[in-house]
Amino acid sequence: MDSKENLKPVLELRSLHKSFGDNHVLVDFNLKLFEGENLVVMGKSGSGKSVMVKCLVGLIQPDSGSITIKNQDIITMGHKELDLLRTEIGFLFQGSALYDSMTVRENLEFPLRRQTHKVADFESTEALVREALENVGLSDTMDLMPAELSGGMQRRVALARALILKPKIIIYDEPTTGLDPITAKEIIELMRNIQKKYHTSSLIITHDVDCARVISNRMILLVDGTNYVEGSFDELSNSKDPKVQAFFKN
Repeated sequence: MDSKENLKPVLELRSLHKSFGDNHVLVDFNLKLFEGENLVVMGKSGSGKSVMVKCLVGLIQPDSGSITIKNQDIITMGHKELDLLRTEIGFLFQGSALYDSMTVRENLEFPLRRQTHKVADFESTEALVREALENVGLSDTMDLMPAELSGGMQRRVALARALILKPKIIIYDEPTTGLDPITAKEIIELMRNIQKKYHTSSLIITHDVDCARVISNRMILLVDGTNYVEGSFDELSNSKDPKVQAFFKN
């Protein structure tokens, strides 16, 4: 990536704190995502990754700090404003989170039905669904049910749904979890292709070192609730710090 000294972040967390009783999950956590980059946040189980994401999308409120997306403070937003901003953000849920009772087509149409004002900016609903499925190589699955798809295909459909409103920011929550190594590599390659095609800014939450190595432009390691260190994969993987080394050991 180019130098970011003169760039403004499209997403920023400042001094984020979140506790549950005596459990201090996030402690002065800071993060900046710049336009067009793939930023990976790695943390061990229970390190606060999921809480950070929930704060980021407005599902829970932090105790203090600020969250800015596209120059808008989401903590002070009302529900309508927040819902409108969410249309600018694609989200790939851990485990895909497809609706079992809906076909692939209906799963992709669901966000379009809820955001009719956005669809008016594009082509027909049918064209958007077809384009989204073509982007993930699943044009022939439109009328299948999720149960008829493999785990990797379900993840691809979920990615298509995240892309269908053509967001500029995408949040990936453990995109390779539960997938075999070959399928995981295919998903990672799709993520790279999507970044190139749409110039997306992507925040990738993962504990998969191989995913981080291939996809990241920059990485943050979340340790003890804080942004412990950040840098490129090579910089961090070659660190002599024992807390950093622990992430890269087999």
